[in-house]
Amino acid sequence: MIVILMGVSGSGKTTIGELLAQHAGIVFADADDYHSAANKQKMAAGHALTDEDRQPWFETLHSLLKGWFDSGTGGVLACSALKEKYRAALMDGIPPAIIRLVSLELSKEQIAERLKKRHHEFMNPALLDSQFATLEVPENALHVLNDRTPEEVVQEIMTSLHLSNEKRT
Repeated sequence: MIVILMGVSGSGKTTIGELLAQHAGIVFADADDYHSAANKQKMAAGHALTDEDRQPWFETLHSLLKGWFDSGTGGVLACSALKEKYRAALMDGIPPAIIRLVSLELSKEQIAERLKKRHHEFMNPALLDSQFATLEVPENALHVLNDRTPEEVVQEIMTSLHLSNEKRT
């Protein structure tokens, strides 16, 4: 199984994704690690990426997911994937039964508070409004309110997706 954790910046994708992958005994990847230097500089300056900026990034992420699928390993990808067409690009050519989309959600105010408390290499908190404006809420996703401890959120996801707990210690 491949799980895509999606949501706006500050929704908890990395924190929840790392823990979910650990519990499920599968690999984790953060889509932010695959941005080009130019994209990172643009976002750090407070400018939202265009679809043209994102295209090569999504191609790279799709290759990552396809590699997981082809090798039968599965994994968890933390990726904003705010628009339906972005999600479709990620999942292209991978059977729908293999991919589970999980939308991590909180109010804009709660996320703004989180963003004030953290330092991110390139995600400028000023971009939060553009993220919410871009967000197309997915219909085919598990919607999870990320307002509890990470362990509680991960347990809800694992139960809902019928993932076994293979936590490695």
